[in-house]
Amino acid sequence: MQSPRRFFEKTRRWDAPRGFRFKQGRMSFQRMRPNRARSTFLLLFLALCVEVIPRSAAQTSTLTYTQDFPGSDPAHYSIAVSQEGHAKYESSGKLPDDSDGFETYQHEFELSPKSRGRIFELAKQAKYFAGRVGSDNSKLAFTGAKKLTYQDGQRIHSATYNYSRLPAVEQLTSFFQNLSATLEYGRRLVYYHRYQKLALDEELKRMEAQAKDGTLIELQAVQRVLEEIVADSSVLNVVRARAQRLVALGND
Repeated sequence: MQSPRRFFEKTRRWDAPRGFRFKQGRMSFQRMRPNRARSTFLLLFLALCVEVIPRSAAQTSTLTYTQDFPGSDPAHYSIAVSQEGHAKYESSGKLPDDSDGFETYQHEFELSPKSRGRIFELAKQAKYFAGRVGSDNSKLAFTGAKKLTYQDGQRIHSATYNYSRLPAVEQLTSFFQNLSATLEYGRRLVYYHRYQKLALDEELKRMEAQAKDGTLIELQAVQRVLEEIVADSSVLNVVRARAQRLVALGND
């Protein structure tokens, strides 16, 4: 019969866990040399994840239009649109019109792919507002302080102006002003639907007329409140029908 000591020495020589080895007289947990290529690749991959993800997020381009015109309604508003089409609107105005204070309104929506492509192409034509944008003619009537800003992962350019002769900037200004008009209809409809349902008919009538002549754009941005009016049986049928027509226009 072999001694227990000899049996133990034989066992520890052949049954040691992979990656460890034994020394005579004691057990030593020394790791064998790891696969350096695999470890190096893993470290580089993790470092890349840490560095690239924030940079990718920073590469998203954003186009922002801001207008301040005291005495008008809204007196201030801004529209920020990402290259992916997500848009944020914020305005400050009176609601109802005879109120003393200003209320802040915020709304997020998705811009249509066609409009998104158009405004970013116009920004490119305007050299991303890196040069002179505004007119030097001081005799022009003041129509509000306007500001266009373009930002991506490499640059940020902005220009403030009252009036611009650059065709691309003129088109951008008109686009954002018309978009604000649409979104302000949405702001008023939310208020009237909640507090003054009898005012909805006149508001929707004016909205429908402007939508047909092209001065309102991106009607899908206010589709939610229109659909809420359509679904509300406490609203007059003629009003609901008008809201339904506007929903259809926004889906065209």
